Amino acid sequence: MRNTKAFKEAAAETLTELAHRGITLRPGAVEDIIEERVTAVAQQLRIQVRSAWTYFNAAALADSIAKQLSEAQEDGEDDEAGQAPMPPVGNPELAVILAGVPDALVESGGDLYSVIVNVAVNAWMAGHIHGEDGCAGCEGSRGDAGHDWDARMAAITSLKPDITKWFDRTVWTAALHDSGFSVERR
Repeated sequence: MRNTKAFKEAAAETLTELAHRGITLRPGAVEDIIEERVTAVAQQLRIQVRSAWTYFNAAALADSIAKQLSEAQEDGEDDEAGQAPMPPVGNPELAVILAGVPDALVESGGDLYSVIVNVAVNAWMAGHIHGEDGCAGCEGSRGDAGHDWDARMAAITSLKPDITKWFDRTVWTAALHDSGFSVERR
């Protein structure tokens, strides 16, 4: 399906419509949505995929995507920030993870995959430790030492009082550029 002229035109039109709405998405993500929708129409109407293109409307799809993104942002800002699995705003452990990215790029020679894996694993573990404080089922599995999340955050902050500076995008970007790396779109 993706090699057809109709698909390529649909993707280009949808990306253009999204751009008119001020929304930038990865082209592959938009293509996945288009493929899913056109296939669903073909299956529901019991027609061939090539006939389903008749029902495709790039502007309507862009409106639908924009609405979903808007609702997700509204929900995320009010309900999710600072709640598990999201760390509290200003979380020092998250700042440590952010601060490590430029150095990890240098250490790995620019291997973005290994840096992302490192960030993911550290974030996963930090989230698990944070989540255990509110998890009654984890109470017995902590061992004798247990986990005192508040003490952990206080220790990080005392060792690195300015750690939350890494939440400032300009500070992080400057450190990234100082490492000799940057992110560019091709």
